[in-house]
Amino acid sequence: MEAWSVSREIIRVELTAGQQRQLAVVLAMLEADELAPTRIREPEQATKMHLADSLSALELERIRVAGRIADLGSGAGFPGMALAVALPGAEVSLVESQRRRCEFLERVCLAARVENARVIWARAEDWREGIARNDVVVARALAAQPVVLEYAAPLLRVGGTVVDWRGRRIREQEEAADRAAASLGLRREEVRRVAPFEGARDHHLHVFVKEGETPPRFPRRAGMARKRPLGT
Repeated sequence: MEAWSVSREIIRVELTAGQQRQLAVVLAMLEADELAPTRIREPEQATKMHLADSLSALELERIRVAGRIADLGSGAGFPGMALAVALPGAEVSLVESQRRRCEFLERVCLAARVENARVIWARAEDWREGIARNDVVVARALAAQPVVLEYAAPLLRVGGTVVDWRGRRIREQEEAADRAAASLGLRREEVRRVAPFEGARDHHLHVFVKEGETPPRFPRRAGMARKRPLGT
């Protein structure tokens, strides 16, 4: 397996030589593994669309100081895998419901020696071990925002943070998400516009803070958040 170099012109964060080597292995695995669960596998594109986009969250202090991070619907490992490499002091849980994707994540963690990441084969609603244990929950291209918030809120400690990757801002969708947040003990803190790579447009990080306990009726049973979204 060829090790691809990580372009410092694209990755706009400071990384050690060891971290760059780890991310290079991640890129090589995306390229070489036929079961990689992403359509973006060519290294230069993956550097932009996966690595740089994931690492844009390092602009947020709440991400940089987090001790425990959970990535919901981790898929090919983004943003969680990239954040685990960049933040070796954090414990990162890669939560994924599909077994084959979990097997891919395990292979990448082993090959890239990402020792602070662990793969959790579970639906977000069923991950009881994670209840109220995380400082930050992240999600990227997972579901409508009210659904993401319902998945995330029970997994956060009070004072913890949800960071949800989104594209173009749509007022009606944000209003629905704010109504959902109010039911879950969350409050929108900010929407941070980011430009993870040259030419990137409409990239936003939606940041919610958990101000109070999530009501005990959450999480609802598996599938209900998508079937009957809060706030809509």
